[in-house]
Amino acid sequence: MSNPFKPDDKAVLLDSKKRRYLLDLATDGEFHSHAGFVRHNDIIGQPEGCVVRSTKNGEYTVLRPTLEDFVVAMPRGAQVIYPKDLAPICMFADIGPGDRVFESGIGSGALSMTMLRYGAHITGYEIREDFANRAKANVRGFLGEEAMGRYDVHIASSYDGIDPEHGPFDRVVLDLPEPWQVVPHAEHVLRPGGILVAYTPSITQAAQTREATKGKWIDARTVEVLHRGWHIDGQAVRPDHRMVAHTGFLTVARFLGKNR
Repeated sequence: MSNPFKPDDKAVLLDSKKRRYLLDLATDGEFHSHAGFVRHNDIIGQPEGCVVRSTKNGEYTVLRPTLEDFVVAMPRGAQVIYPKDLAPICMFADIGPGDRVFESGIGSGALSMTMLRYGAHITGYEIREDFANRAKANVRGFLGEEAMGRYDVHIASSYDGIDPEHGPFDRVVLDLPEPWQVVPHAEHVLRPGGILVAYTPSITQAAQTREATKGKWIDARTVEVLHRGWHIDGQAVRPDHRMVAHTGFLTVARFLGKNR
């Protein structure tokens, strides 16, 4: 039996309708739902992919959560960036192992843990201490203690500036109401050729960010990512009735250097 579940492991239960339930396994713990309850002890010691039954004979398949599972179900204080945008942000920002990233507006930590998973070193500014603590707890809970050595969170506002002692940075990633206010500060800590990505809910915010990236920036663009699933059941093939359409706009630009 390879890598059986242990106490304190995270697990995802999938029911017959493919609904997902995130658990932190504990000795003598219980998961309760409309279908009765499942004892954690029935999962602990079992391999991934095992099937357990509730007290009302509900059937659940037990898996280890993916990052997508965790981001959607994790505890949160602020609204998270959803998986459909997390992956494009990391691609547009070209996040890779060892990259030094300045992140502002860390919220519940969804973007942080995604970039840390890519191997980045993150300096984060967050104005709310409760959000910062929640983000650190989520990162530690999913990625483990090792990731915390690459995650340096400060209670600070990037609107007021970015401490040069925290830089220089290869990337700047912003999830803020007014990212254009941070662009001039980013120019003092971002290396030439570095990339800025800003996530904004409205197109007017994106437009103001684009305006701020004129002069010392190049290759600016704004993208919206739409996510549509498909129903496939034998020969019955059609788009799902529901889709994840607008969540936000991603604005990307590359820095030419502050002497330009």
